[in-house]
Amino acid sequence: MKQSIFTITENRQIAAGTYEMCLRGDTAAITAPGQFVNIRLDGLFLRRPISVCNCTDGVLRLVYKAVGHGTEQMAAMRPGQTLDVLTGLGNGYDLSKAGDAPLLIGGGVGVPPLYLLARKLREAGKTVTVVLGFNRADEIILKEDFEALGCTVRIATLDGSVGVKGFVTDALPQGASCLYTCGPEPMLKAVYRATDCPGQFSFEERMGCGFGACMGCSCKTVTGYKRICTDGPVLEREEILW
Repeated sequence: MKQSIFTITENRQIAAGTYEMCLRGDTAAITAPGQFVNIRLDGLFLRRPISVCNCTDGVLRLVYKAVGHGTEQMAAMRPGQTLDVLTGLGNGYDLSKAGDAPLLIGGGVGVPPLYLLARKLREAGKTVTVVLGFNRADEIILKEDFEALGCTVRIATLDGSVGVKGFVTDALPQGASCLYTCGPEPMLKAVYRATDCPGQFSFEERMGCGFGACMGCSCKTVTGYKRICTDGPVLEREEILW
């Protein structure tokens, strides 16, 4: 974990209620896709955890949904403003387990952390399929970004406005060597029940500190309680209790 000051270089709306923020600063502590950052915001006691969408040397890309006081404050920020950011939080995904044909499954704001994962997998020569789920067409994010990496992309929307009508589980392909997924818990449970290949599941939990001190995001696993912010947010399929 590292605390740094980042400068906003871009902040724009990219879909209904969803924004992309690019920042420049020290990204050295971000070592794996699936990690997150924790942002201090004026007037708010708790930092806001945001997953890392992409990270290159000195440049951090965040994609977030404006759903409360903190993220609404972020959405109003402009280039040149600075943020106090804790980086390198969480364990991230393990790429060594991907096999030749990994499957990435994301729903809503669970989609952004899969982008850096897809980038790393494609750089390693993997054949990557991505299944993304949204409520409707105007909420779709990062589809073209995944395609630009060379991924095969499948879309599911609840209203059927784009792609398959229904949930991500209605758009799953066959033959994946390993799955990586991130999204709300009902989606994760559905993916767990609909698949049988090895996999890693990234959980969305309300966090207090973001680095394991408060124990507020603990969940029970087959090996005991784990803190989502430090022992996770990524858990192995076989340790999940459902």
